[in-house]
Amino acid sequence: MTATPLTRRASGAAARPAAPAPRRPRTPGTHPARTILVTGILVVVALYFLVPVYWVVVAASKTSSDLFATPGLLFSGHVALWDNITRVFGYGEGIFGRWLLNSVLYAGVGAIIATYVAAAGGYALAKYSFRGRDTIYAAILGGVLVPGTATALPLFLLFSSIGLSNTYWAVLLPSLVSPFGLFLCQVYARTTIDDGLIEAARLDGAGELRIFHTVGLRILTPALVTVFLFQLVGIWNNYFLPLVMLSDEKLYPVTLGLQNWNSQITRLPEFYELTTAGVLLSIIPLAIAMVVLQRFWRGGLTEGSIK
Repeated sequence: MTATPLTRRASGAAARPAAPAPRRPRTPGTHPARTILVTGILVVVALYFLVPVYWVVVAASKTSSDLFATPGLLFSGHVALWDNITRVFGYGEGIFGRWLLNSVLYAGVGAIIATYVAAAGGYALAKYSFRGRDTIYAAILGGVLVPGTATALPLFLLFSSIGLSNTYWAVLLPSLVSPFGLFLCQVYARTTIDDGLIEAARLDGAGELRIFHTVGLRILTPALVTVFLFQLVGIWNNYFLPLVMLSDEKLYPVTLGLQNWNSQITRLPEFYELTTAGVLLSIIPLAIAMVVLQRFWRGGLTEGSIK
């Protein structure tokens, strides 16, 4: 039988071996050894931060005798966590609750106002051209490099001269400015807020303040959350400034109050239980703030806003 062109093409196609499937390129970072190494490092870092918190929980659940008679990372047979917490809030006519509210006032109000000031200043430095802008920016960078302990004594002398030492204002006013937060907002505003978006808002008749509050603050949300958390944690954990400024025990933040209890341990061993339970209670507000605000860390807020 004579082979037709159609049968010859079919037989040639059947005899020709199939081409191998293209190999997918390996994605960077997907090598098993590298993945195991990175995972191991992350586990070690997580343990480094979580083990102290676990120890605080264990220590806060023990009595003074169990705190030294049992292993530090193991619970004792008698869990006294609730009893210790009750004693913390009942000691000294509820002074610990007063300290906790003071810390909420100092850290909450200070972080909110400092974040707004940082956002406004960073937005202005990033989006407006005016005389002296570079000088102001250099001064802000210099403020980032100055530690807070170096300014505590000059602030105390200044506040003493105007009669504000040993008041709430002595701790609150220095917390209202964050040079690092202003620097961060300036960098973020310069890279994320498009000038065309601002011009479009101006063409729609919006004023500068309205543009900042309706456009700038929305785009700066990830940076604002970062600044707020940094400022919140920094003010909450601040010890040296309240130590210098305050002498009235009722004005103490929780950090200074716990140190006051800790200094009495050698005289009254019962302060072991009060201090450890107080430390556990003092970290709960920060943990709640981290869990609630971490969902705002997201990017791409301006994607598609300019065509």
